[in-house]
Amino acid sequence: MRNAKIRAVQYGCGKMSKVILNYLVDHGVEIVGAIDKNPAVVGQDIGDFADFGYKTGIIISDKADQVFDNCDADIAIVTIFSYMPEMYEFYETAIKHGVNVISTCEEAIYPWTTSPSETNRLDKLAKENHVTIMGSGMQDIYWINMPCLAMAGMNKIKKVRGVVSYNVEDYGLALAEAHGVGYDSERFERDIASAESLPSYMWNAAEAICSKMNWTIQSISQKSVPYTLDEDVYSETLGRTIPAGQVTGMSAVTKVQTHQGIDLEVECIGKVYRQDDGDMCDWEITGEPALIFSVNKPDTVALTCGTIVNRIPTVLDAPAGYITSEKARLITYPSYPLHTYIEK
Repeated sequence: MRNAKIRAVQYGCGKMSKVILNYLVDHGVEIVGAIDKNPAVVGQDIGDFADFGYKTGIIISDKADQVFDNCDADIAIVTIFSYMPEMYEFYETAIKHGVNVISTCEEAIYPWTTSPSETNRLDKLAKENHVTIMGSGMQDIYWINMPCLAMAGMNKIKKVRGVVSYNVEDYGLALAEAHGVGYDSERFERDIASAESLPSYMWNAAEAICSKMNWTIQSISQKSVPYTLDEDVYSETLGRTIPAGQVTGMSAVTKVQTHQGIDLEVECIGKVYRQDDGDMCDWEITGEPALIFSVNKPDTVALTCGTIVNRIPTVLDAPAGYITSEKARLITYPSYPLHTYIEK
């Protein structure tokens, strides 16, 4: 057990980082740096930025190298974009300074086949610098490890079906654009539906499930369909009204066939919510016996942030390299300060 507090840098100061920063404080983590390029937040004390009610002396900076040079951080919490190619430089900066990384980047949960170049380079770089990089968030527990644990009680499995939904308004502009929000149908078809290089977030989760269950993938495919409404809807993230007929989000269905004869069909729905909409996390396992379970209207933002923070000790205990969360030690709720859960 470690006696010294975990020292963390928040890399990316957007909507979700405010929740993460508060959760870090709740669990006894020392925040030693904060980085962002947005002029609206650069220069702010994180106490003001995250509404702590007091100043901390930690100022949000746009000079990442300087922040890492001036603090002895254990880990960087990187919350910027959704796909590995656009995240590479941020991960590289932290790793070259000998700092472990945990990230909300959705593709980072299992990027070995969707971004093999970036992932293998980061794996090599992390090993050279004796640190670990891992993706985590809502999908870590509720899209991957929880379904796998539930299947452990079954005699036979034929098919795994999962449907998840979230409000793109909760995650900022980068995620909204990745879902085609505000696009017309022609642009959605060109930039989203036909862009084979952009896996849905459940694509990576499905691959992680197969990894956890030791299933080998025979084939995998995806189809993305736009969501539109017959009425105008206002998007706070875009800062404008989306006219009726324009895209408010999308559904992406990923289908997997395994050599073990077990099929997976997972659907990821991200859209601008109306008043009565709510998040989904529904699972149906066909087999002996059949199994249906769900998390009713989960608070995806809070659960993502909670998982990120509570996952930190297992990142610090993991071997050097790119370690995906299904390979890490089981995450647990920290009843005591977070550093006391570090085993090495």
